[in-house]
Amino acid sequence: MNPIRRVAVIGAGPSGLASVKYLLAEKHFDQVDVFEQRSSVGGAWNYSPSSSKIGIPTTVPHLNPHEPIEKPMWIDQPDGTSEAVFVSPLYDRLETNIPKELMCYSDKSFPPQTQLFPKHQVVKQYLEEYAEGLKSLIQFETQVVDVRLKDPRSSTWELTTKHLRTGVAKSRIYDAVVVASGHFTVPFVPDISGIRAWDRSYPGAIMHSKFYDSPEAFRGKKVIVVGNSASGLDIGAQINEVSLGKILASQKSESYLAASAPADKIICAEIIEFLSPATHDRAIRFADGRVEEQVDAIVFCTGYFYSFPFLSSLNPPVVTHGWRTMNVYQQLFYIDRPTLVFPVLSQRVIPFPMAENQAAVFSRVWSGRLQLPSREEMRTWEDSEIATKGDQKAYHVLPFPQDADYLNFLYDWASSAEARPGLENSGKGKLGTYWGSRERWMRSLFPEIRRKFVQKGDQRGQIQSLAELGFVFEDWQREQERGKL
Repeated sequence: MNPIRRVAVIGAGPSGLASVKYLLAEKHFDQVDVFEQRSSVGGAWNYSPSSSKIGIPTTVPHLNPHEPIEKPMWIDQPDGTSEAVFVSPLYDRLETNIPKELMCYSDKSFPPQTQLFPKHQVVKQYLEEYAEGLKSLIQFETQVVDVRLKDPRSSTWELTTKHLRTGVAKSRIYDAVVVASGHFTVPFVPDISGIRAWDRSYPGAIMHSKFYDSPEAFRGKKVIVVGNSASGLDIGAQINEVSLGKILASQKSESYLAASAPADKIICAEIIEFLSPATHDRAIRFADGRVEEQVDAIVFCTGYFYSFPFLSSLNPPVVTHGWRTMNVYQQLFYIDRPTLVFPVLSQRVIPFPMAENQAAVFSRVWSGRLQLPSREEMRTWEDSEIATKGDQKAYHVLPFPQDADYLNFLYDWASSAEARPGLENSGKGKLGTYWGSRERWMRSLFPEIRRKFVQKGDQRGQIQSLAELGFVFEDWQREQERGKL
């Protein structure tokens, strides 16, 4: 790998900000430029108000990961300025599903008075504070429209940007690129028998969770919520407060994150058919044969494709069917040109510390303190992952304890780098997060912790610690020791 001096970071969200901190900590790179299409840091944690979602139709079905680059909406601000807004998957009453002690970066805790599962506004402020000292490196309202290999011999990249306010395009050459643009942009809506005709007959009745903001639009309506991810459970619980009867929760299996008793909703099998509007009244058929009529609204909480439209020239491609990234080693390095990385592709992980530990690794590789295996070995790794997990959605899913093991693997990998005088930690450089027994205990229990938190209802805003919900690590430790006697 040729010497790397100029690095571009695409996106100033959680993984982009962490990337910058670790790149700077290497004290090696001459230039680190960050390009952010929004008007402020935070990425998807920039809440887009309900007014920005009104009138945006959900494409039904939505099966194409190769969407064109998103265009901004310009929203007028109270001070008379305007702001570049891109629709975020956040909604009005969103709280994290991760306890603040696990969610935080290694070098910055959430304020002590923050509720145990922070609200999205608190996370946004947290990221603003984390970004202090970095903002001079960030070019806001600047969209990356193309990244292509400039020189195959040196693996340099030509990156083309467009300033959204002026329309001015520029091209620059970089030695390495961090693609920290996230994967919550292009929604997936399945192609179910009859769904197209149903959507034509009842326009606006089918929605993807990306465009959900509050339950008020569903007041007095019969609603089906499809999917049992964190967003599906939370959105379903909110709509259930105002819907006509209990919501119908369509899911393939019970979620490990379920916070409420099954009695709070009607559990249904997956939808297999939207029955013809010519012969039925807004009717749906489920896999177990059940038919529900007079359905007013359906919210698909069915996730997103991986999509990087600015990398359309990449060969071999990093996105084909969109369910996973292709030709990527250790969920991070583009195998053919490891000067291109994709932090936090993994799902069911704790993203902030994951972003740190991955940044610690690729920063050390690019500064010459760590070596990657050969291209053949990296391809063998990917082939092994495909053989184990398949070529679809499960490829990037790391349920506990896989996420904990991977996080610590990254930490150990970064820690093994050659020491260099002048770096922190006696020349080892900036280190990320290591999960010991306490963190792994917390991670293993957090679905149960979340359940107890949600069941507190309006009182949950006052809960700031695990102990207030009855979860005390020292008590668990003592029980473990007694069990060994």
